[in-house]
Amino acid sequence: MIEFYREKGKMEMNSRPQARQVREKWDLASRFFDWITWADDQRFSPFKYRLFQKVRGKTLLVGAGTGKDFRFLPHDGEIVAIDISPKMLERAALKAQCFPGTIELKEADVCALDFPDESFDTVLSVCTFCSVPDPLQGMREIYRVLRPDGKFYLFEHVRSRIGPLGILLDLLTPLSRRFGPDLNRDTVSAVRNSGFRITREENIYLDIVKWIEAVKR
Repeated sequence: MIEFYREKGKMEMNSRPQARQVREKWDLASRFFDWITWADDQRFSPFKYRLFQKVRGKTLLVGAGTGKDFRFLPHDGEIVAIDISPKMLERAALKAQCFPGTIELKEADVCALDFPDESFDTVLSVCTFCSVPDPLQGMREIYRVLRPDGKFYLFEHVRSRIGPLGILLDLLTPLSRRFGPDLNRDTVSAVRNSGFRITREENIYLDIVKWIEAVKR
C-alpha cells in the first residue's frame, strides 16, 4: 500500500538554488538510476537486508530514490520515505505498490524537514548523504526529528583514508558531482558532529563503503 504526498512547502524548498539543482540532477538520473546501480545492488544487497531488519517503530527512510530498496524493509513497520526528486518518487510509487506493508512517500529536503520534533524512532539512509549539499545540516534535522535514544542507520560510501585512494576520490569528485554523488565525503565525522553517538562503524568494501549505527544522545 502507498500514500503519496506533495506538500505545499515543497515549492518553497525547491526554490532554493542548491535544492533546485539537486532535484533537477536526480530527476534526470531517475530514468537510468536502477540500471547504473545494478552491480552495486547485487554486491551489497545482503548487507542492506541485515541493516534494514534493525529498524523499529516509526521509521524515516531518507533518500527513497526509485524505491529499489523497499524490498528490504520489514513489512509490519510504519514507514515514511522521502526524496527531493519528484521523478524518483514517481518510480518509487510503482515499487511501493508491490510492498506488502504501508509506505508513505513525501517529496522533501532532508536539510529542511517538515516534521515535528521527536517524530521518529528510527531513521535510515542508504547512499544519500554523498549527495546532500549540506550533510551536517541534514543530520542535525535528523537528530531533531528522532525521539530520545532513537537510532540512525546509514549505509554510505565515503572518502577513503588510504592516502592514494583518498586523493583519487578527491580528483574524481568534481566530475562525479555533475552527474551524481560526491565521492569524498567525511560522513562519519558529520554524524558525530551533529550530536549522535556512534555505536558501530563497519567497513563493507575497503574503507569506502561503510555501515554506520548511531544513537541520539
